[in-house]
Amino acid sequence: MKSITIKGSKRESVGKVSTKALRNAEKVPCVLYGGGNAIHFSADELSFSKLVYTTKALSVVIELEGDEKYNAILQDIQFHPVSDKILHIDFYQLFDDKEVMMDIPVEFVGQAPGVKLSGGVLSKNRRKLRVRALPANLPDNIIADISNLEIGTKLYVTEVADEKFTLLHPDNAVVCQVRNSRVSLQIEEVESEGVEGAESEADGDAAAPAEGQS
Repeated sequence: MKSITIKGSKRESVGKVSTKALRNAEKVPCVLYGGGNAIHFSADELSFSKLVYTTKALSVVIELEGDEKYNAILQDIQFHPVSDKILHIDFYQLFDDKEVMMDIPVEFVGQAPGVKLSGGVLSKNRRKLRVRALPANLPDNIIADISNLEIGTKLYVTEVADEKFTLLHPDNAVVCQVRNSRVSLQIEEVESEGVEGAESEADGDAAAPAEGQS
């Protein structure tokens, strides 16, 4: 897993007043858990862009004053409901010999025959999968190959498993599937109604008496 560095400063106070002051200064209040006592710090909001707005999972090296460095992963993030500004971030400290749980993005590769040739639609049931692994075995993303999916077929989590990590989902959990498109279903319904209507008319004609007969 790739890593980025975030430089921050320890927080002297964690009250509402100091938190508001940090946000007014374009800084994000953060907490690092997992290593004993929680470490409160802050960092420039811009320094989190590569971590938050990405399609891959990343680990973080948190550098604080006094040459303190911590390896971590993003645990939770809070956004402002209107402005989408980052309000708060929780990190979890990594240790080489300790497994951690993390949500990993799914990368869909290939072309599904059911979509390309049969007009189906790919339904992405899970865009992230939760895994447990040692830090060295955490993947940037999980590859889901859809090259064999026909209409009505599904790709299960067992088909994207890897011995380096444990997927924390039931074996029957669906990653993605190819469904009939609504347009295709509507055409089928119209055609079916047309055939039924034609059959009804034919039955009516056959049952009607010939001209001149009573």
